[in-house]
Amino acid sequence: MKKVMALGLLLAVAGAYTSAPAAAQTAAPPAAAAAPAAPRFVPEDHRPPLFLREDFNDEPDETPITQASIHGKNITFSLYGPGKDGVAKSHHASPKDDPGYVWLGSCLQVCAFALRDTTQYVDLTGLAKIHWRTKQTGFHQLRLVLKLADGTMLVSDYFEGASNDWRATEVSISDIRWRKLDPKVINDSGWVDKPDLSKVDEIGWTDLAVGSGHGTGGAVGSSRIDWIEVYGLPVKR
Repeated sequence: MKKVMALGLLLAVAGAYTSAPAAAQTAAPPAAAAAPAAPRFVPEDHRPPLFLREDFNDEPDETPITQASIHGKNITFSLYGPGKDGVAKSHHASPKDDPGYVWLGSCLQVCAFALRDTTQYVDLTGLAKIHWRTKQTGFHQLRLVLKLADGTMLVSDYFEGASNDWRATEVSISDIRWRKLDPKVINDSGWVDKPDLSKVDEIGWTDLAVGSGHGTGGAVGSSRIDWIEVYGLPVKR
C-alpha cells in the first residue's frame, strides 16, 4: 500500500513539472506586432522640376546684351568682370538654323554672365542639374558660375570644351567641385568644399578667358550659349 502511495506521489510531482511550462506558455501575453518598415527613399523618384529655361530672343543683335534679349518671364541678368561690356547677344542669317545666343567672344577682358529669377531662389542640392546647348571654339572652356544668397560666387571644375557644332549636354550639380570666384576680376581661388547650394541666387557661366573679338585676324577663341535649363526646387525669396 505504501509503495502504491509513493508511486502516486512521484507521478503527481512529475505531472506538475511537465505541465508548468505549458501553463506558463499559455499565460504569456501575445507579442506585439512588428512595426512596418519605413518605405525606402529613392532619389530618382523625387527629381526636381524645371526651375528656369532661357532661350534668348533672336533679335536684336547687341553688345552689350540688354533685357531686350531675355525671353523668360521674371528673368533678369548680371554681368561681371572687367570685360563685362563685351557680353553680346548674337544671331546670323547664315547658317539658316543659327540661333540667338549669348556670345563671350567679344569680351576683350575676362567676363561672366548670370541669370536670376526675381521671385525665387533655387535649391540645387540632390539631383539638381543643368541642361544647356553650347558651342566653344579654340581652347575656350565654358564653366558654370553660381552666386549664392549670401553673395558668394563659385566657378565649376566642370567645363564644356570645343566642338565643331552645337552640343546639348546635361550636367549633374552633385558631380561638380567648386572654386571661389572673384566677380570683379573673374579669377578663381581656393576650393570650396561642400558649399551650401540650397539657396542659389544666380546661375551663369564664364570661360575665364579673353575673347577673340569681332573680326580679329586669326583669333578663334570664344564661347556661345544657345539656351539653358535649370532643374532645381524653387525657394521663395
